[in-house]
Amino acid sequence: MSKYNQSHSLLSIRGLTERSVKLFSRFVTYKFQHVYYRTKESLGQHKRDLVVVRVEDASDSLEETKVQFLDALERFKAVVHVASGSLEDKYRLLKQQYDFCVMRSELVASKILAIEEVSNALFKEWEAELNDYTSRSLRAQSRQQMKLSKQHYLRLIKAMHKAEQKIHPVLNAFRDQVLFLKHNLNAHAIAALQHEFSGIAFDITQLIQAMEQSIAEANHFVHVLVEQKNVPALPPGVQK
Repeated sequence: MSKYNQSHSLLSIRGLTERSVKLFSRFVTYKFQHVYYRTKESLGQHKRDLVVVRVEDASDSLEETKVQFLDALERFKAVVHVASGSLEDKYRLLKQQYDFCVMRSELVASKILAIEEVSNALFKEWEAELNDYTSRSLRAQSRQQMKLSKQHYLRLIKAMHKAEQKIHPVLNAFRDQVLFLKHNLNAHAIAALQHEFSGIAFDITQLIQAMEQSIAEANHFVHVLVEQKNVPALPPGVQK
């Protein structure tokens, strides 16, 4: 066998192995989620309740992240506008704030993913259970509720991803300033950072606005789900 054929065969095997690993990983994840949701439901906590809990968690995480970035902005302002204090201390302060912001952004990402996972499971189950209705009227009403919930959910996820996407440019700019200060611990570095401060401040302001919009969408989505849950069910056998 030629070297070309051997190389081509190895690449084919490697590609097949990677696909197999991905398929197996998806299968394991699906099975784990299935068992997890079944366990939660046996304890009286259904997918709708889990969605509410996870949306509230994500909303709280966004609020905490907003506070962290505002605090980082104030610390950054203090570093570039206050002449006192050693440059080493200023670097450590900015580095600490940057690390906190990174940690908060990673938490936000994980909370959004958790919402997507349970929401997809909820809507998939809801869609399948529409066929269980014997009443056309109730089926139509449930389908309309599902459609409305999906619309609110998609708007929520869009807002959350918009806020999440605005985090990364801010973190990148923040990291650049921290690295610049680390590599140039002198007065000229502080002077250079002052020129960058207004840009970072504007980016953080935009980020905060996106987060606040996302939090508002989260609160509205939770309200919709709770209202739907509290709608009294019709007595068995009664059709509209």
